[in-house]
Amino acid sequence: MDLDAPIGVIADTHGTLRDEALIMLEGCGLILHLGDVGSRDRDEAILARLGELAPVYTVRGNVDTAGWTERLPWHLDLTVNGWRLHLVHDLADFDAATACNAVLHGHSHKARNEWRDGRLLFNSGGAGRRRFSLPLTVGKLWAEAATLRGAILHLPV
Repeated sequence: MDLDAPIGVIADTHGTLRDEALIMLEGCGLILHLGDVGSRDRDEAILARLGELAPVYTVRGNVDTAGWTERLPWHLDLTVNGWRLHLVHDLADFDAATACNAVLHGHSHKARNEWRDGRLLFNSGGAGRRRFSLPLTVGKLWAEAATLRGAILHLPV
């Protein structure tokens, strides 16, 4: 797919979608949720609300146990502006033989934006309930013709 706007990245909402996260994701042309949307039936509304901002692609996380989550894939591959993105909730479930330019993952709630072995490893961090003393964050990616780059955005909460 071709995209002129940034890609919003969110993970580990665990049933909580903060207004601050929605504000940070405004203007994105695509939103990727990297799993652990939530374990209750009502948590599906998080994806619907994100879908009001932009098209949403989601992978299933380990706490996504409600019936509606069965339709979510464990892995998802997307190509944006020629960049191959692989989405998975837990980086431990990533197969290194997968052909991709970036691995987008969640699970740890620890934000990450680093290139390793020719791939971008990107974790937007946790955006829902605070885990330990980790900050609440979302991410943005820019998939431009010459470069793929990311940023971690701290929620002001």
